[in-house]
Amino acid sequence: SRSPSLLAQAHHPRPAQREARVRGAGARPTATMHTQTTLALWLSFAAVAAGWGPVMRHQKSRVVKRAAYVHMDGAYAPAAANEIPISNAVNDPRPKKVLVLGGDGFCGWPTSLHLSDKGHEVIIVDNLSRRNIDTELGVSSLTPIATPQDRVEAWKEVSGKDVRFINLDLAQDYDLFLQLIKQEQPDSIVHFAEQRAAPYSMKSSRHKRYTINNNVGATHNVLAAIVESGLDIHMVHLGTMGVYGYGNSGGEIPEGYIDVILPGGREKRILHPAYPGSIYHTTKCLDALLFQFYVQNDGLRVTDLHQGIVWGTNTEQTSKDERLVNRFDYDGDYGTVLNRFLMQGALGIPLTVYGTGGQTRALIHVSDTCRCIELAINNPPKEGSPVEILNQVAETAKVRDLAELVSEKTGTPLQFVSNPRKEAAENPLDVANQKFKLLGLEPILLDSAEGLLEEVEAITNKYKDRCDVKAVVSKSYWNRDRAAAAGESDDVKLSVAALK
Repeated sequence: SRSPSLLAQAHHPRPAQREARVRGAGARPTATMHTQTTLALWLSFAAVAAGWGPVMRHQKSRVVKRAAYVHMDGAYAPAAANEIPISNAVNDPRPKKVLVLGGDGFCGWPTSLHLSDKGHEVIIVDNLSRRNIDTELGVSSLTPIATPQDRVEAWKEVSGKDVRFINLDLAQDYDLFLQLIKQEQPDSIVHFAEQRAAPYSMKSSRHKRYTINNNVGATHNVLAAIVESGLDIHMVHLGTMGVYGYGNSGGEIPEGYIDVILPGGREKRILHPAYPGSIYHTTKCLDALLFQFYVQNDGLRVTDLHQGIVWGTNTEQTSKDERLVNRFDYDGDYGTVLNRFLMQGALGIPLTVYGTGGQTRALIHVSDTCRCIELAINNPPKEGSPVEILNQVAETAKVRDLAELVSEKTGTPLQFVSNPRKEAAENPLDVANQKFKLLGLEPILLDSAEGLLEEVEAITNKYKDRCDVKAVVSKSYWNRDRAAAAGESDDVKLSVAALK
């Protein structure tokens, strides 16, 4: 939430003509820079084995970091309290020109409308690969989604605001993208344009290779194009909590960085060690290393948002017209866990809980995703700052607890099935999210979201005739052992009667 004065500033008209914001020639890379990069990479791997991790707590407007360290000799000792600023950001609430990459997708579309509604000039860039994957998998969104052209036309009708759509493949069409940003000179780029499903990324070698090539290629092309354009563009990237892994930090997961002590008592701040659980999550870890390099080498301004699992479907903006409805994925590859359970409960399909259901996951409602992106755009890092990393989560919950919540609402029983993923059966998860709260976010929580849960149920009931029940079952296995285990277990039951 912003003060009245900031809201007034945010609605000032945008100047008709804008000056090109040209970045100065940055410092040339030096031997010292390369040494630091090599050391940081080595420390990331070393920290995996050591299991370093801090505990953070909020105190007034600052974060107090009390990091516990494991010394190289194995001795454990707490570090002294150390106050650090909550953020390297500056408040900039003026209306901006924003490119939303991947703006036709589950998070990208509602975010595009939210930003447009708040007065930003929005251009969607998307190659419609998600729609093509629907065709490949033989399944479609539970909600009938309009074409991009019909979507932006409908938004113009209901809001009076223009949102443009450009069909462009970021991983392949580098020259066209470079030409686009030189022509449009955006203030901000929001990057959703990556294959987002962990199960899809693990289906086969072809799917693994596609996910790596598409995701890392698109991210690197965006960064390289910003540098080549010479423009000062703030990049906001939608990452994932999965870069941290689950249950590996030994305490609360901080917002991106941890402090470590090297031999001789030397202190160093490094990226939290990476523990990717799939090829998809691995691409997000690789993205993080690219951000570190380009920020250090070229002075880019980058915000990386480590988001939890998104639930919900519509937002205030997508609810204004049937043609604006957001997509709803329920299948075993793309359906997010709470949305899948709500859909199964509404259709009377026993809720498919993988393994013991003891996996703890971070959650956020899609409306909060939109608000977080807006806050990130309005609070870009200062020039010369490291990558700004924020944990974009509202709360955490165990999968079986989510299933039981839905079961109580719908009367649909649970079924525990073989887990297609290679992961711990049970894990703790404690996540710091102070930065967004200090920027004004009041996240939607499940215990106060009864109406939103019912809204999702209403959508599933409205469009249940579009559901392909067979698509509910996950057929993507992490390795041969998981596939064999699934083959040896009983079939997934697709009706309550089948359980009896």
